[in-house]
Amino acid sequence: MSDALRFYDRALSGMSRRQLLNAAWKLGVAAIVQPLASTRLLSQPVFSKYPFTLGVASGDPWPDSVVLWTRLAPEPLDGGDMPAARIEVGWEIARDNAFRTIDRKGVTVARPELGHSVHVEVDGLEPDREYWYRFRAGSEISHVGRTKTAPAPGGAVDRLRFGVCGCSHYEAGFFTAYRRIAEEGFDFVLHTGDYIYEDRGDGGRNPAVVRQHQGQEIFTLVDYRNRYAQYKTDRDLMAAHASAPFIVTWDDHEVDNDYASDIDEHDSPPEVFLLRRAAAYQAYYETMPLRRSAFPSGPHMRLYRRLRFGTLIDMSVLDTRQYRSDHACGRLLASDCAAASLPSRTMLGTEQERWLFAQLPSARATWTVLAQQVPSFARDTVAVNPQGRFSMDKWDGYTASRDRLYARLKETNAPNPIVLSGDVHVHYGADLKLDYREPRSQTIGVEFTNTSISSGSDGAEVSAAWEQIRRDNPHIKYHSARRGYVACTATPASMRADFRVLDKVTIRDLPVKTGGSLVVEAGRPGSVAD
Repeated sequence: MSDALRFYDRALSGMSRRQLLNAAWKLGVAAIVQPLASTRLLSQPVFSKYPFTLGVASGDPWPDSVVLWTRLAPEPLDGGDMPAARIEVGWEIARDNAFRTIDRKGVTVARPELGHSVHVEVDGLEPDREYWYRFRAGSEISHVGRTKTAPAPGGAVDRLRFGVCGCSHYEAGFFTAYRRIAEEGFDFVLHTGDYIYEDRGDGGRNPAVVRQHQGQEIFTLVDYRNRYAQYKTDRDLMAAHASAPFIVTWDDHEVDNDYASDIDEHDSPPEVFLLRRAAAYQAYYETMPLRRSAFPSGPHMRLYRRLRFGTLIDMSVLDTRQYRSDHACGRLLASDCAAASLPSRTMLGTEQERWLFAQLPSARATWTVLAQQVPSFARDTVAVNPQGRFSMDKWDGYTASRDRLYARLKETNAPNPIVLSGDVHVHYGADLKLDYREPRSQTIGVEFTNTSISSGSDGAEVSAAWEQIRRDNPHIKYHSARRGYVACTATPASMRADFRVLDKVTIRDLPVKTGGSLVVEAGRPGSVAD
């Protein structure tokens, strides 16, 4: 037995904290960092409380495969309160919600190094089929989740319905929109980011908050785990995840507000901020139904990827945070910012941009979908400043990068481009123009921007400057400042976006309604109201 294993063997037998520290010091750092769990595997654990407090989820549907997720956490807001051991977790996936016909089953291991999260990539499934799944640990059984595989490669698809959502701030409102998403029975749900918010708990200082974050602003791995757990214990969010597979990407608040690559909001030394980013990225992986290809490596994590849904949708999921250049002319609004158009500036980073541009020529589905975070269409706020002010955190702050993307879409004749975005806490439907300075410029696609689940609290029918924005931005076809999500219906003939809205999120369980709809006809760039 090695010195390190002897140390852990003694630790398990009941050494005091002082004895443990002294022994670790004598054995060196290697003994400290070796996982304690490497000496124990519990196949029949006994829990003092129900361990599946964070629910279940599935994600990244392929024609023959889907990811199943859960995390064991009897005390979810206190690090999980799990033993420092590996835990066997059984899983099964069935063709019916009563589990009379079980299609696949197996056993995996929940590891303490990953917060006792579980990611199971189930293969050998049938295309375009509903399945139900659940987990077991010891004598405890999880709730049941519904998932669905993608249609077969090259297979004809008559119709797909999917939701687009993002920006859920726990303190700003209830997650009723997630509940309404669960009731839609979508084929899949795209989450465009800001799944959590990293800021401190309000502490009772703001009477507008409906509930409170636990703790201060988050920085460490345990901090991020606890914050995700607080969100994941929400009944409506759990229902949404259990209703359909999620396709996820992040924005800024999963780490720090308005961060750009290795630069945070407060201009901390990059080497310090990257420590925080590594913790945030690991917690994100632990919490999301992602494949092994997204496994983080320190402060790096490849999230961009491609998913295909038969002959109907070819989707590229993008990451506009990890690789972008720093903001030009400050983080907020700027007028006449020459730096924003520098060719050297990038939103996607060299490698991701090359990857995306290389695959666009092979996009042959009816709809070429780019799923990402921040709006790409130009939007100035001339009502505030007659010279026009643009947000440097959006694609307006990276115009050369946007021009390259639009030019590549046109050059490759990528069929019917649809961009799905979030971040701004309002609904927008907008036509994508090669040159936004010229209203009659060629339209190359359409962008649907989802409002928030709850961020910004109740909101309003429209933003205060909407009338001025509408007059000066004729490419914007729809807007709402209420909370909600977008329900999209894709067919070989059209893509329809129904902008779902809630009157309030400071009151639980209100009904959802359709605030407006846009329709894009295949082969005819641009959207029309329906």
